[in-house]
Amino acid sequence: MRLSRRTLLASATIAAVPAPAEAQPHARLRTGFERLRADGYRLLQGDRVGVVTNPTGITRDARHIVDVMHADPGVQVTAVFGPEHGFRGTAQAGGSEGRYDDPATGLPVYDTYLKSGRALADVFTASGVDTVVFDIQDVGARFYTYIWTLYDCLEAAQLAGKRFVVLDRPNPVTGRSAEGPVLHREFATFVGRQPISQAHGMTVAELARLFNEEFLTAPAELDVVTATGWKRRAWYDASGLPWVPPSPNMPTPDTALVYSGTCLFEGTNLSEGRGTTRPFELLGAEGVDGRWAAAVNGLGLPGAHFREAYFAPTFSKFQGKTVGGVQIHVHDRDAYDPVRTGIALLVTAKRVWGGFAWRPDNWIDKLTGSTWVRTAIDAGAGPDEVVAGWQEELAAFRRVREKYLLYR
Repeated sequence: MRLSRRTLLASATIAAVPAPAEAQPHARLRTGFERLRADGYRLLQGDRVGVVTNPTGITRDARHIVDVMHADPGVQVTAVFGPEHGFRGTAQAGGSEGRYDDPATGLPVYDTYLKSGRALADVFTASGVDTVVFDIQDVGARFYTYIWTLYDCLEAAQLAGKRFVVLDRPNPVTGRSAEGPVLHREFATFVGRQPISQAHGMTVAELARLFNEEFLTAPAELDVVTATGWKRRAWYDASGLPWVPPSPNMPTPDTALVYSGTCLFEGTNLSEGRGTTRPFELLGAEGVDGRWAAAVNGLGLPGAHFREAYFAPTFSKFQGKTVGGVQIHVHDRDAYDPVRTGIALLVTAKRVWGGFAWRPDNWIDKLTGSTWVRTAIDAGAGPDEVVAGWQEELAAFRRVREKYLLYR
């Protein structure tokens, strides 16, 4: 791993700071930001700092890190960079807040959404910052766009000659393993820039290290500040941190648990539950009945039961119409396999509902990273056969991934 000497020294310094005595039951876990602040922001000393973040960039007491840093004379924050949904989170899916001055701090907020390469590097240059800091809560799925904001910003920082610092947070669905198909580069989009697996099982700091070494033409000057007290098998509720929805349709950690599998329904004509109080847990369409729940329950998938459900989305697919489908009830999250479950739900939906169709733009291929899932299901393959089709590529990715893991 090609890191600067400053990175190694800074990491060692921060690691030496003793954890404060706290009364909270989960005080042992500290995010990258908590450790950076406890160290007096020494890693950023003398720099003009720009922060890439959104509403998830908060402290344990639910204050935003930009507000905290802006009020602290020990660090000089001069700009903010907002991703999809925006810095303060006012935009829906596929939207951003644009360029504005933040009313709370007066800081200029620059829009990064759908910008990459030289265009994004020019934004960093125009902002006048020396160092770009990234602090966003991820949910562990390849098609969740914040990790590609991370990738694009890392690449742009290298092009603009800026240092890049990642403040780590837990993967809310654990970091036990990588699962699912690996993206083929010809299917690269903003829901998957590079060949990683559908459920990557990494933190954003680990991903930054992998991106920097494996995918960038030339590596950026990268520093990471790890979280302490996080274990790879730990779920988000063990962190003691408040949950802030990373996007409008990710209301709870339960949503994140199923998302890496059921987001695949965005590539079909069925509702993935947007416009309900249980997005990605409720799935359905007009004309679907109890046969779907019976079919998927009949597979004996570990960790979950599937209930016949009826719902009326308030927006997105089938807005205002009552549709039938299933609700996923996860009763053993350690046994639950979200990607295999998502495939099983696709297979059974196609078998029991004659109206099943893929989105005309083959969006499913962008989400899964190749034509395999779509063509295998269309050919009548069962869940086990579909999952078997990506195992060789997954094993190769797991070997690469292992080199960049920071928590054991």
